[in-house]
Formats: sequence, structure tokens, C-alpha cells
Amino acid sequence: MLISTTPTIEGKTIRDYKGVVAGETILGANVFRNLFAGSRDIVGGRSVSYEDSLRQARQIAIEEMAEEARKIGADAVIGVDADYMMTAAGATVTFG
Repeated sequence: MLISTTPTIEGKTIRDYKGVVAGETILGANVFRNLFAGSRDIVGGRSVSYEDSLRQARQIAIEEMAEEARKIGADAVIGVDADYMMTAAGATVTFG
């Protein structure tokens, strides 16, 4: 499945618009991860565990969006936009 943030694909012609597809995921945060991330905020640095969680959430959301596109007969998704939101409960990632 070809997925792009651009509204067109160079060298390709859009023959049919199938509709809007989206993929969402919410990953809960772990208490120990929160404590570790909080200590990182104090001393500085990156929270690898949070980065891994966001990476995993993004991949799940993209896979869900691609699967939804396949179900309606699409062979590409163009104009993709990603939204990320961090809450006390975890990370929310939406692609559409």
C-alpha cells in the first residue's frame, strides 16, 4: 500500500477517489515509565521508552489506515496527516 503525505504521486494518475480512511491508536502509559520520564524531565535527556511507545502507536495507526483503505478497494492513501496527543493516560496517534 502506497501511503503519502502529498496530495499527488509523481508519475501516477488518480483514477478514482474512494473516500476518507483513518487509523487511530491509544497506548497506555506505564507507571514506572512515567516515573522514569519524569526524572528525565528533571535531569534532561530523551525518554527512549516514550519514543518507542510513540513509534509503536504510529505504526499501528498506519497499518489500520492501510487496512481500511484496502477494504474499500484503494491501492494508495494520499494526503495523510498525523496528529499526536499526549495525556496523563498515554499517547494517542491519529492518521487520516
